[in-house]
Amino acid sequence: MNYRNKTVVASVAGLTLEGMDIMFISFAMSMIIAEFHINLATGGLISSITNIGMLAGGIIFGVLADKFGRVKVFTYSILLFAIGTALTGLATNIDQVYVYRLIAGLGAGGEYGIGMALVSEAWPKDKQGRASSYVSVGAQFGVIIAAVLSSFILPAFGWRGLFFIGVIPVIFAFIVRKGLKESPEWLSAQKKHKLVQTQQQGSLIQLFQNPKTAATTVALAIMATVQIAGYNGLMIWLPSMLQQSQGLSVSSSALWTISTAGGMILGMLTFGQFMDRLGTKRAFGIFLFASAAAVFLYSYATGSIGVLLGGAVVGFFSNGMFAGYGALISSYYPVHIRTTATNTIFNFGRALGGFSPVLVGYILQHYNMTITMAYLAILYCISFIAMLTIKNRQSRQQQPDALPFVNHENVI
Repeated sequence: MNYRNKTVVASVAGLTLEGMDIMFISFAMSMIIAEFHINLATGGLISSITNIGMLAGGIIFGVLADKFGRVKVFTYSILLFAIGTALTGLATNIDQVYVYRLIAGLGAGGEYGIGMALVSEAWPKDKQGRASSYVSVGAQFGVIIAAVLSSFILPAFGWRGLFFIGVIPVIFAFIVRKGLKESPEWLSAQKKHKLVQTQQQGSLIQLFQNPKTAATTVALAIMATVQIAGYNGLMIWLPSMLQQSQGLSVSSSALWTISTAGGMILGMLTFGQFMDRLGTKRAFGIFLFASAAAVFLYSYATGSIGVLLGGAVVGFFSNGMFAGYGALISSYYPVHIRTTATNTIFNFGRALGGFSPVLVGYILQHYNMTITMAYLAILYCISFIAMLTIKNRQSRQQQPDALPFVNHENVI
């Protein structure tokens, strides 16, 4: 296996484990609430604290990866993530659950951006879209694995047994450390001593070092927030909305979840091809516009077939874009702050967008499904406007830390 494929495999595996861990919380939530005698709001804090950990971990591990190397820090982030997950199974009260989920979030937040930076630095520009899409599909694999494991482990061993699976990433971390070499582009920048000045200034400051860069950072943060807010709002509340508005049974809404997840996977793979063939801005423009239209029109879907097909279409466009964020964010920042930028921006979106279900629940309580879907459609319109404000990025041919094997074509 060549170096490029190794970066994809490592990143896919990391995101799969992360997606699996996050879904463990969803499947185990009712048992945790019952055992510790807490209310729904207190239980909901588990996910919120995990998201906060991801934001903090994204910043911390992003800075460390830019300074000390991608692979080394990638390994440590996975180890911390595994430790936090396994410790969750040992918690004796809800406060301990919060602490251990914060630890797991710290590790998970670092893993995403580092993996995306590795892929971005290994693959040529005209193939980064599809490579990024392969990595992003890993999260959906994690959802499927979590569902399968939960169906077997929860009845037999309870929710604690589910989190003991967290030792698996430890094995994976050592495999990654042994089989994957450091990013050649990062090593090249190190050898040329181009990191000294920027590191003294501070990596986070570099995200706002001038008006153009600051505007780009803010716009990308808005897009990432909308992506997470839309996904959480749809996946957490739509099954319940459909049960009420369409009279669907629980089993039918589960079938909807499978149909929507299938549409998401297909959308991610398609979006990667769009990015490579049409350019980043065109690909995001098409999918954002289609997402706004599909989400709003979906509120008028009727019948089982219409609901299932509509769910697949909504998933195709709304979450297909997830495949492009790693490549999109990485492309706007030089190697010495690339991981910091990717982790900080996307995990900021996770932390802020993670509160979307609260707002969606409020709208549902006071209005109806049409208004709720209109709100989600407006979010995608906001992301579309933010995308239009981003200036065309500098090609790697113009960047001093480029490598010879990279295709320098500017695809925007």
